[in-house]
Amino acid sequence: MTTPGSTIFVARLLGLDVFDPQGDRIGRLRDVVLVNRSQPRPPAVIGLVVEVPGKKRIFVPMTRVTAIDTAQIITSGLINLRRFEQRGAEQLVVADLFDRRVTMRDGSGDATIEDIGIQVSRSGDWTAVELYVRRAPQGARLSLRRGERLVVDWNEALQGSAIEPQGATHFVATHEDLNPADFADALHEMPEKRRLEVAAELQDERLADVLQELPDDHQVEILTSFDAERAAHVLEEMDPDDAADLLNELPDDQKEALLGLMEPEEAKDVRRLLSYEEGTAGSIMTPLPVIVGPQATVAEALAMVRREEHSPALASLVCVARPPLETPTGRYIGVVHIQQLLRSAPPEQLGNLVDSTLEPISDLAALSEVARNLATYNLTAIPVVNDANRLVGLVTIDDLLDHLLPEDWREHTDEEISS
Repeated sequence: MTTPGSTIFVARLLGLDVFDPQGDRIGRLRDVVLVNRSQPRPPAVIGLVVEVPGKKRIFVPMTRVTAIDTAQIITSGLINLRRFEQRGAEQLVVADLFDRRVTMRDGSGDATIEDIGIQVSRSGDWTAVELYVRRAPQGARLSLRRGERLVVDWNEALQGSAIEPQGATHFVATHEDLNPADFADALHEMPEKRRLEVAAELQDERLADVLQELPDDHQVEILTSFDAERAAHVLEEMDPDDAADLLNELPDDQKEALLGLMEPEEAKDVRRLLSYEEGTAGSIMTPLPVIVGPQATVAEALAMVRREEHSPALASLVCVARPPLETPTGRYIGVVHIQQLLRSAPPEQLGNLVDSTLEPISDLAALSEVARNLATYNLTAIPVVNDANRLVGLVTIDDLLDHLLPEDWREHTDEEISS
């Protein structure tokens, strides 16, 4: 349990469960909030950033924290579930201070902050008292792994303007295992300047995956911060339907300029989606479903749906059509469900397994009709055809939800939780 005068390092607390007095889990610790005070007084620790269900981050004041140990954090009283917003005087330990370069007061050179120690007084006030830093030998460049590590008093290193911006490169490297949705959550919580710095460090393919999980305004903010050539490369790496949605948020002249810089094959799929009226099945569909001919075997189809680039929803249906097998295809025949593939012999031809009861939906159908069909037949995806009965795409459940949910759905959850 927390003992006055003992130091707890923040990195060891990250990810700990946070509980109310009754033992119900509130969420997980993601960051610690500091406020600087005039020297020589070290910063005050004013609260915790806790991620609650729904991936939303809230602020828990330190006055509500009754105990911290290596296994859990206990709080008391009513917790406000409004989304945390960082104020001007506040600093986040993980998001703002970890990996920052500082100059040591004793003249021994530069160091990088790797952890921060916090301490509670007998009066219950929390303070940031120590730094765990990595210091390079004088005259040597500070690397990610090499260098002397030591614990120093807060005032031995922090010298106001001597603090350099936090390294975005190191942030990206240390968060490379996060899935795109969770990385997008982290970006979403950052101040704009920091968000653009981190986005600029991502490889185009990784950035494309992350962008697709961000709100529209953040997508536009990041894409328009790049030069046109890089923006076009990022759009090429995105799923065509997500790229089309993002381009629709831009002025027409900027949209056309970026399409002109994209590879012709990539731009063709995006232009086709942009040609549909907003709110139709064609405007939200994925134009690259899994498509085979009727003579293809179960073994061949299973090999295709195993590919990493296919999402679970996209891989749930294999579309069968006459050549050509790129959208728009030849005459659409039907679909084979993934469960049917798993139950059938590998040499079986798909033409013998087609589900004749599942009708495709028109590319001009309204989203309400798409939703009714998905719900009625318990589907995660539905094929889309044009008026010539050629397959032009597939609408997945995630495509539909992205357009049916309110634009600020990431912000919504219950406002308060009581103990």
